[in-house]
Amino acid sequence: MNVATTVILLFGLAAGVALLVRSLRVPYTTALVVAGLVLGPTHLLPTLHLTRELLYAVFLPGLLFEAAFHLDARQFWLHKFAIASLALPGVVIAIAVTAPALVLTLQALSFGPVFGWPAALVFAALIAATDPIAVVALFKSLGAPRRLGVIVEGESLVNDGTSVVLFAIAVGVASGAEVGILGAAVDFVRVVGLGVLLGATIGFLLSLLTARVDDPLIEITFTTIAAYGSFILAEQVHASGLLATVAAGMVIGSYGAPRGMSQTTRITVQSFWEYVAFALNSIVFLLIGFQVSVGRLLTSWEPIAVAYVVVMAARAIVVFLVLASLRRTSERIPWSWGVVLTWGGLRGALSMVLALALADDFPQRSLVVTVTFGVVILSILANGLTVGPLLRQLGLGEVR
Repeated sequence: MNVATTVILLFGLAAGVALLVRSLRVPYTTALVVAGLVLGPTHLLPTLHLTRELLYAVFLPGLLFEAAFHLDARQFWLHKFAIASLALPGVVIAIAVTAPALVLTLQALSFGPVFGWPAALVFAALIAATDPIAVVALFKSLGAPRRLGVIVEGESLVNDGTSVVLFAIAVGVASGAEVGILGAAVDFVRVVGLGVLLGATIGFLLSLLTARVDDPLIEITFTTIAAYGSFILAEQVHASGLLATVAAGMVIGSYGAPRGMSQTTRITVQSFWEYVAFALNSIVFLLIGFQVSVGRLLTSWEPIAVAYVVVMAARAIVVFLVLASLRRTSERIPWSWGVVLTWGGLRGALSMVLALALADDFPQRSLVVTVTFGVVILSILANGLTVGPLLRQLGLGEVR
């Protein structure tokens, strides 16, 4: 009953915040984090802890599937080079820039405590990718150009899987394990490729079943199996469960739904997953706010501020390198969009949970966790509150 009561109270709080922000020009997800930060220290509400198991078993599969289900695969394919560049080599470049820049900057400014190289490498890996929950939720509330939205959503759906794999490699390197470049590359391709293959296969098979049924409840059940079943199966064979869920969602959304669902069923399924995404987003962003100790962040403000600036600088380098590489292709992206892609690169729950998953004896674990939480909160609040005005300033849209 304690868990049930907590969930009901969290939903009630989320509904109250949703009603409040309808009259304010503030992104819903940012308002949820603020509510969590304000109410967390009061202990007025019993709270759930945002653990790796909870994020992976409940939140991420549902959120990723919903976003992938609604993402047009044809539009995704039209922007494949931009998305792949940001989500694959872009993450590697961000890690390579962030780790040394963080260590050297803190040393030069004599800010303490200073990151050691192992801790800096792991921090760079867990913070490098834009968080799918934060980014997809935020850009759905902004009136940005459709093409820009596809790139942002596509990148955020792919780079979480790549960042998790690279995080595992970084932890191994930091722990002293012998990790060869070739072996790491082969393992990366295997984990990513197998995850995508399994997810696409499950999505295709369930699409065939969907075409033989005309019952909205059964077809919603099939999509639920695709979302969570593909994730579980991929994790069981040590592949990327996150990318498996994304692949399953894209196959069912762009192939299974148009060919096997009636118009009424499609509307029902879409409405179901829109509510699931709203509910999961509401809880996860509240839990982010509840999870943070404001006092601890304030005592470590110097390394947090430096890390935030370094992370954003690394993001800018990646974005504008990708834009430069696409200048002579059909996927050319306006430079003004690069500003939005940079500033819209929020971090979220995934980074926090990866930091908490570090072993207790990992070097400077407490520092990594604190700085990660600080950067996540700064990006959600500072970036989240200003992306809308930035879009309007650039003539690209406004908060709806």
